[in-house]
Amino acid sequence: MKRRNLLVAVTAVALTAACGNSGPGTASGDAGKVQVWALEDAAVNPIATAGIQSFNAATGANVELTTYVNDAYKQKLQVAMGSPQAPDVFFNWGGGNLAQFVTAGQAEPLDDLIAKNPDLGAKFLPSVMDVGRIGGKQYGLPMIGVLPVVLFVNKDVFAAAGVQPPTTYTELLSLIDTFKARGVTPIALAGSQGWTELMWLEYLLDRIGGAAKFQAIVDGAPGAWQDPAVVKSLEEIQNLVGRGAFGTNFASVNYDNQGASKLFATGKAAMHLMGTWDYSVQKDANPKFITDGKLGYVAFPAYEGGAGDPKSVVGNPSNYYSVNAASKNKDVATDFLAKTLTSDAYINGLIDAGQVPAVKGIEETLKARPNSEFTTFTYDLVAQAPSFTQSWDQALSPSISERLLTNLQKLFLDKISPADFAADMASVK
Repeated sequence: MKRRNLLVAVTAVALTAACGNSGPGTASGDAGKVQVWALEDAAVNPIATAGIQSFNAATGANVELTTYVNDAYKQKLQVAMGSPQAPDVFFNWGGGNLAQFVTAGQAEPLDDLIAKNPDLGAKFLPSVMDVGRIGGKQYGLPMIGVLPVVLFVNKDVFAAAGVQPPTTYTELLSLIDTFKARGVTPIALAGSQGWTELMWLEYLLDRIGGAAKFQAIVDGAPGAWQDPAVVKSLEEIQNLVGRGAFGTNFASVNYDNQGASKLFATGKAAMHLMGTWDYSVQKDANPKFITDGKLGYVAFPAYEGGAGDPKSVVGNPSNYYSVNAASKNKDVATDFLAKTLTSDAYINGLIDAGQVPAVKGIEETLKARPNSEFTTFTYDLVAQAPSFTQSWDQALSPSISERLLTNLQKLFLDKISPADFAADMASVK
């Protein structure tokens, strides 16, 4: 499965059946019915349905949930927006995915809603809210848990080598040499898929240049792709490959069949940079790896001399609900968001399904639930992050993302130089 579809795998730990309708939406043309469109998700859809039923019962509204599979949803939403068949509330990934609807004038600003409901805006984690903010205005509210990328470590492999997880990039480089000398692949990498390699570029640029460097790329700033910090990050990647960080066969390792995750869990690799969803992958495929306390996790190490804040994170901040600017039911739609997304029932539902909601003040609740050590680690990581950079292939347009991932795989295989990589990306419009 691709990383974008992993929310189902991550959260399908407590519930098994998706809910909702599957027919076409008629929201913007039907003043009596409020359509909410979202992805099919066996764990989250029932929570959303319960929230809708509660809201309808309390207000007398007629809100309905319609769900679609991932690719069909994207196509359906693109065609529907701007037409009478568009939904009133629509699921999106924030960032560049949401920006296209904002640019087209199809998303309603939510700043007035937040101003009227101060507790609403204050409830969400700031770094996650930022990804739903476009051009200084809030257009999306988080509706699911956070999924940052973290550095997983195999405690047994580390103990056998007598070393500790890295806190700095220099320590990481030293560990690569240590594990290579012991015949262990230092870092598992599913290099047959570019999105797994992208995490390295995301974190390196964040640590070397700071979050503003990628924001300049998103904004299309002149020279952003050829910024020295970008080129330096690309050079570091090739240095890692040349140093043997990922072994010699990473290009044939796949994530969808758990190739990298298994290498890591079985001790053939010492570390694995991956989204927090891999915890659930390991829990399902290699449960003893977790129950025996062998799985460790730390933040991506600090880069000495870098301009980035070592507390910043990258990954999937959340998914978002936004309101159709053409909806005839905007008052009901916004009221639904205000009353549902931060309600105790909705938040507890997400936590029970294995999620880490993007809201403040849930530390004690997380500690009382299963897997509390990992979920509280994840929560604290995001809560303390000054910025949460969205996965680049979701933040950028599809055409740019496709070229990016292609070039990245070439970079890891030493088929393109950092300078040529940057120049080629600068040419993409």
